[in-house]
Amino acid sequence: MLLACGGLRRLLRQLTLQTSLLLLFLFCMVSVLVSAYFLYGVRRELEPSTGGGPGGVEEGTLAGWQDRFHPDPSPTTSSSSSLRGAHALTSLPGEPASVRTEPVVLVFVESQYSQLGQDIVAILESSRFRYRTEIAPGKGDMPTLTDGERGRFTLVIYENILKYVNLDAWNRDLLDKYCVEYGVGIIGFFRANDNSLPSAQLKGFPLFLHSNLALTDCSVNPRSPLLLITRGGEMEKGALPGDDWTVFQSNHSTYEPVLLARTRIPDLAPLGMGIGPLHASVVQDLGLHDGIQRVLFGNNLNFWLHKLVFVDAVSFLTGKRLALPLERYLLVDIDDIFVGKEGTRMKVADVKALLETQNELRTSVPNFTFNLGFSGKFFHTGTDEEDLGDDLLISLSKEFWWFPHMWSHMQPHLFHNKSVLAEQMLLNKKFAQEHGIPTNMGYAVAPHHSGVYPIHVQLYEAWKKVWGIKVTSTEEYPHLKPARFRRGFFHSGINVLPRQTCGLFTHTIFYNEYPGGSKELDKLINGGELFLTLLLNPISIFMTHLSNYGNDRLGLYTFKSLVKFLHTWTNLKLQTLPPVQLAHRYFQIFPQERAPIWQDPCEDKRHKDIWSKEKTCDRFPKLLIIGPQKTGTTALYLFLGMHPDLTSNYPSKETFEEIQFFNGHNYHRGIDWYMEYFPLPSNTSSDFYFEKSANYFDSELAPRRAAALLPKAKIITILISPADRAYSWYQHQRAHDDPTALRYTFHDVITAPRDAPVRLRVLQNRCLIPGWYATHLDRWLTHYHQNQILVLDGQVLRTEPAAVMDKIQKFLGLTNTLNYHKILAFDPKKGFWCQLMDGGKTRCLGKSKGRRYPDMDADSRAFLRDHYSDHNIELSKLLYKMGQPLPSWLREELLHSR
Repeated sequence: MLLACGGLRRLLRQLTLQTSLLLLFLFCMVSVLVSAYFLYGVRRELEPSTGGGPGGVEEGTLAGWQDRFHPDPSPTTSSSSSLRGAHALTSLPGEPASVRTEPVVLVFVESQYSQLGQDIVAILESSRFRYRTEIAPGKGDMPTLTDGERGRFTLVIYENILKYVNLDAWNRDLLDKYCVEYGVGIIGFFRANDNSLPSAQLKGFPLFLHSNLALTDCSVNPRSPLLLITRGGEMEKGALPGDDWTVFQSNHSTYEPVLLARTRIPDLAPLGMGIGPLHASVVQDLGLHDGIQRVLFGNNLNFWLHKLVFVDAVSFLTGKRLALPLERYLLVDIDDIFVGKEGTRMKVADVKALLETQNELRTSVPNFTFNLGFSGKFFHTGTDEEDLGDDLLISLSKEFWWFPHMWSHMQPHLFHNKSVLAEQMLLNKKFAQEHGIPTNMGYAVAPHHSGVYPIHVQLYEAWKKVWGIKVTSTEEYPHLKPARFRRGFFHSGINVLPRQTCGLFTHTIFYNEYPGGSKELDKLINGGELFLTLLLNPISIFMTHLSNYGNDRLGLYTFKSLVKFLHTWTNLKLQTLPPVQLAHRYFQIFPQERAPIWQDPCEDKRHKDIWSKEKTCDRFPKLLIIGPQKTGTTALYLFLGMHPDLTSNYPSKETFEEIQFFNGHNYHRGIDWYMEYFPLPSNTSSDFYFEKSANYFDSELAPRRAAALLPKAKIITILISPADRAYSWYQHQRAHDDPTALRYTFHDVITAPRDAPVRLRVLQNRCLIPGWYATHLDRWLTHYHQNQILVLDGQVLRTEPAAVMDKIQKFLGLTNTLNYHKILAFDPKKGFWCQLMDGGKTRCLGKSKGRRYPDMDADSRAFLRDHYSDHNIELSKLLYKMGQPLPSWLREELLHSR
């Protein structure tokens, strides 16, 4: 070995300088040739599809993109290879880092009115993904990204990617470090304008942008690791909308094209020229450059393929935490069977076509079955040819699913008597039994969705009694528009599922007479609203009508075309289920929707039109006293009841003067039950109703529920020292023989450790948590404007109630002002103010009110002062923002905390 090394050194000493340089040159040339071989020889140009046919991608040049080297060119291998490379740099989907973030999307928009920002939010809302919008800071504070060791966002979206690129160094570094540490990806959009440079490098990235281009023939890269729902290898032939497209170009291995399109020169298009090479209009950054994965779009979301890829981008970058399953359940209801006017109904040929199409669709949608809704009264009321169609439909009844409407197609909310409703249903059921129509599907739909929502109690009861209904559907909950907010709920033993429209109505009968032209219908199907409805909803029940299946049979055309389009462009797995099973599946996917949110029917004209005329929104309260408990709410309830212009609720047998509707099980009884606690306006001199339920204040559910039903209501809360409130609640429980309160001292209760017995922890929570005033008040401010909320000083209410009542009357806007100084008197025996009656007597609260307790021990007082210190500081800030004065007790507490 030593001899060999010595010989090599002698040989090197003998080489001349020229020879050494020559050898060095030869070595460099060989290196260049080897690199070129791997870059341009082994890596062949990307050709997304070689399948041929009209939908495939033609051979062409991909400008600026070289396909990554893959030993196996199959799409699966390509995806896994790319993923492994990215895993090395950042926490990708499925890794523990992704679980360290809340499943919330942070969306930076240009303004609250920007169209692209609204389109982004619409998709997130349709998919039921949580999000937070912020106006994109150019040079400003970034929103707080972490909460302790947990990330607050699992994905970041920039409506304008330049706002991210041009962030000031501090905020850019802050966001990038967050994304790397927590495995958070970024989606960004680049929309060119007149000031955009034709070509430029994206600052800080090995990526070039070419802007203000017209594109055509868009195709999906089948090797993109991004794809989940999107099917690769297909081409959308024709011009893309607009001529302001941006394409991306890079030789860096971190970038993978997702969508590809050719440039076109509009001026040369009539000559059959002007078609350029393939460019990437959507590109995926695998994170190999800086450890952050991104997906960049060269335009907005107006192009339907961008919406599809955007859904996949959200799924991929969040590790499928924000992703819908590939399964899609499809149910097509055909309403108004036998109901249509002459000339609009199905004839024999139409019925045969219905069955043929059903069988054809079953090859793509297992067990697909049309669901037929009937009103038997109108059987055989068409032309002779249409009556023959009725007969054929009846003879094929076992081939379809069936559900009842009303016998005479009347709106159920017009029937105020359950017995009359049931009689109508029995007529329809008798017709079904006589004609062999199945009656056991457990599903029904009310004409015009009447009585389903807002709830008509008589309809639900009659449905269950006559038909055994378990499922219905409506497009009205919570509102007809926007359709993306339609949801399901459960009430009175019946599952209510959201129903969707599909662009077909009773008057859309002929293809060439479709509103706006036949192209509008095709646009709905091929990437439009109908396509998006199925894309973004795991379960879709579509409403169609008998008239859509006669004449041009637009119903058959629509769903055949839709299913074909979905199979061409997506990997969605279409299937169907009978309604009862479908409802079970729906609430498996969305269990949080079972509990409804009751809205004010009078705030929506459609709802008011299909709500019983015997009901009135004037029966709802205009004032809520929300508590918290043990602060003087019962006394205030008594004082308000003295005013001739104010009317309180009727008492409850279970909860006395409190209804406790918005925070407990009573809420599920519905608004009809709630309204029964208030008199009919015709039976009272005042229609300014109020109710008091002191446990509304700290309820997590009550603020949202109350605001939905009573959006214009005024809210009053009474606050005393949270320490005194906690002690009062403890003594209240002792007075009611609570065994836990009797067993433990107050100090034991409030200082109990986390592993204390359950009942002790429950009592501790009821003592301490309602006193977190800022937390609970802020929750109410989320749903009500600060001008609708009045915060009262409970200490002043106790000592100067007349002055407080003057303040309340002004807050409520009462024109008839009552002088409470003349009708309230202090009762020294009770220790508080009472109603002054004729003859100088007083009417006071019951024995349970105004109890005198032993003073709180010093150790407990010190513990609670420390416990509530931060909460009181936050309360002072909140009241300052609301423009309301600090209660006297709060000022004292703040002085002690300094």
